[in-house]
Amino acid sequence: MAVNIPTFKLSTGFKMPVLGLGTWELTGSICAPTIRKALEMGYRHIDTADWYENHVEVGEGIRDFDRSAIFITSKVRPTDLRYSDVLKMCDKALRELRTDYLDLYLIHWPNPDIPLEDTLRAFNVLHSQRKVRSFGVSNFSIELLQQAMDLSAVPIVNNQVPFHPLDYPRELLEFCQANDVTVTSYSPLGRGQLLGHRVIKAVAEKCHRSPAQVCLRWGLQKGTVVIPKASSEEHLRENMDIFDWSLSPEDEEKLDNIKR
Repeated sequence: MAVNIPTFKLSTGFKMPVLGLGTWELTGSICAPTIRKALEMGYRHIDTADWYENHVEVGEGIRDFDRSAIFITSKVRPTDLRYSDVLKMCDKALRELRTDYLDLYLIHWPNPDIPLEDTLRAFNVLHSQRKVRSFGVSNFSIELLQQAMDLSAVPIVNNQVPFHPLDYPRELLEFCQANDVTVTSYSPLGRGQLLGHRVIKAVAEKCHRSPAQVCLRWGLQKGTVVIPKASSEEHLRENMDIFDWSLSPEDEEKLDNIKR
């Protein structure tokens, strides 16, 4: 039975599912079947990037599903942030994904050698052409995010950053939430490093949940979008089972205060 995943309403009016499937290193013959299985289970948010070199496989995975029901995030490489390059790379992404639009398009990493104005001017053109519904950034500090918001005519709706109990950028989160910018937590399981942590394991045992579920639930309770990568059906299901329970304030505080 498919799970109904909650959403955040972006400042552009579109809805972003709070759980997505991260696809970094999900390539080759395993990619499309994994995405199909995830969509069958109820996932509706797929996160990819030009850097991942899996757009074609992601496009194959979503091919037989209602496109309007799927939220697709992609990202433009930091080397391709000049005005004409952004336009070209977005068209390439759309072609490879076999879609008419992206739900969210992000600057993957800031590049100090390319003026942010150039990139955002291209973003605004893509928005006016309806090739991209919403825009955001990734790996941006508070200072850089403020610059982007000041420069863009179209709202910056998302900042995708590392975010988990061992990497908790509290001030950045508070700044984003105060400015109607959603935060997406990439590597929300710390690339596996959190799963054996003493505090996380203790909370998991108390809650009768897995360490992965505890980390993802913590991210949700902080108000972030979480996009764990998974390729097995077991892990896809495990990562979805985070909506009908919650961490107690005491347990959440334990994770907040882990020594980093």
